[in-house]
Amino acid sequence: MKKYRINVQGMTCTNCEHHVSVALENIGAKCIEVDFRRGEAVFELQNDVEVETAKNAITEAKYHPGEVEDLQTQVKVDLGCKDDYDYIIIGSGAAAFSSAIEAVGLGAKVAMIERGTVGGTCVNIGCVPSKILLRAGKINHLARNNPFMGLHITAKEVDLEPLVTQKNELVNELRNTKYVNLIDEYGFELIKGEAKFVNESTVEVNGNQMIAKRFLIATGASPAVPNIPGLDEVDYLTSTTLLELKKVPKRLAVIGSGYIGMELGQLFHNLGSEVTLIQRSPRLLKEYDPEVSEVITRALTEQGVNLVTGASFERVEQDGDIKKVYVEVNGKKRTIEADQLLVATGRTPNTANLNSQVAGVEVGSRGEIIIDDYSKTTNSRIYAAGDVTLGPQFVYVAAYQGGIAAGNAVGGLNKRLNLEVVPGVTFTAPAIATVGLTEQQAKEKGHEVKTSVLPLDAVPRALVNRETTGVFKLVADAKTLKILGAHVVAENAGDVIYAATLAVKFGLAVEDLRETLAPYLTMSEGLKLAALTFDKDVSKLSCCAG
Repeated sequence: MKKYRINVQGMTCTNCEHHVSVALENIGAKCIEVDFRRGEAVFELQNDVEVETAKNAITEAKYHPGEVEDLQTQVKVDLGCKDDYDYIIIGSGAAAFSSAIEAVGLGAKVAMIERGTVGGTCVNIGCVPSKILLRAGKINHLARNNPFMGLHITAKEVDLEPLVTQKNELVNELRNTKYVNLIDEYGFELIKGEAKFVNESTVEVNGNQMIAKRFLIATGASPAVPNIPGLDEVDYLTSTTLLELKKVPKRLAVIGSGYIGMELGQLFHNLGSEVTLIQRSPRLLKEYDPEVSEVITRALTEQGVNLVTGASFERVEQDGDIKKVYVEVNGKKRTIEADQLLVATGRTPNTANLNSQVAGVEVGSRGEIIIDDYSKTTNSRIYAAGDVTLGPQFVYVAAYQGGIAAGNAVGGLNKRLNLEVVPGVTFTAPAIATVGLTEQQAKEKGHEVKTSVLPLDAVPRALVNRETTGVFKLVADAKTLKILGAHVVAENAGDVIYAATLAVKFGLAVEDLRETLAPYLTMSEGLKLAALTFDKDVSKLSCCAG
């Protein structure tokens, strides 16, 4: 076999890549790699086949072959001119499974490599287990803080161990039904072990080398650990290990007050811990609209969670079982003591052991895989999806990216990722849900902005619930009145935000929300009331009045 690279002009998309590949396959070429961005085709031919035959095939496919480079001297290993797989996926979370299912549907031979537990972060140590415990914590909180007269409800000390056991049972069930059992159902291969790139077409797993036409990196992310003096000598918890505690700590300190810190901090507050959230920023959720930040700060404070903002971390120490966090706030020294310390300062992509540089895959400053609008890395045959790219850290975004990657890598599509309208939910109580642009972002994009802000006590459902700390905010273009963003702090905000997502995605205007019937005594009615608030005082309207 001889290996060649031919410059090919006239290719504009992955469909073009497919056409050139088919043309080369028809003359017996093997190990074909076509890249429309680089304008080239790399392939191998039998020794008795002239490269002019390949050039003629490309011409017949309506493309323009150019300079030919003989790569024979660069072939260091005999690959046997075959690929073990069409598509190898590294990782087994939402992005990986979505991509595998899509690729199998396109007729590809697929292998998935996983070094740990199948299913990734969400089902095993993230979304599912945390939401199970959050629900339990909310019930315990309501039992201790019942807002209704005449109800005599009490709550005893929480026995955490059986609660964690119950959580683990549901996690195991969902892991099997939504991940493990699907492997045989769809017919791809699972290989247990850690994958490391050997070159741009080969990975090594358990000492064995595997070759594929295309790859997907979907290795996810792990809890990040900040550089605070003394922290590495302290027995701290992460979002993973916290969910396996067998006893509710009397005091819990949390370094970091993003969505992970707030959710897990409030969870253990509701289970009976005295919780202190500590963060560097002067306000919670600094990237959100200020109304959202103000309301969630008030809600957590009213519930009894201690907030320490604007903190400079000096050091962390452990004295016996007690953890001590030394901070400076507004020029004053302060020491926060706790029985357990949770570090919740974001996520770090799992790329350290991939050896991606030998495959020509670039990573960013935080270790993230750099991708283009088609989910492709800097190596045209390798794609990436999910948390490893440090895109929006949501399981549904990961699954979406994985599907797009498979369609482009295996199906010859040329589909762009579209992450302009991504809803996000933080499952605190009240919950926080947002979609689209904040007021500041809209202004930075050149919009003349008009907003409406509706306090939650103007929503009848909140009055009925006797939980009125919250807000609805809509951001609209002042000229067209199209909805640019929606931001909700309320019970069930995550359910409400889907309607707002459709409004933003499809360019609905304020008037469209006003004219749409909203069921009374639902939290979603808040969207309509917020639309009315642009030019009416809803406190002076009758129930359901428009």
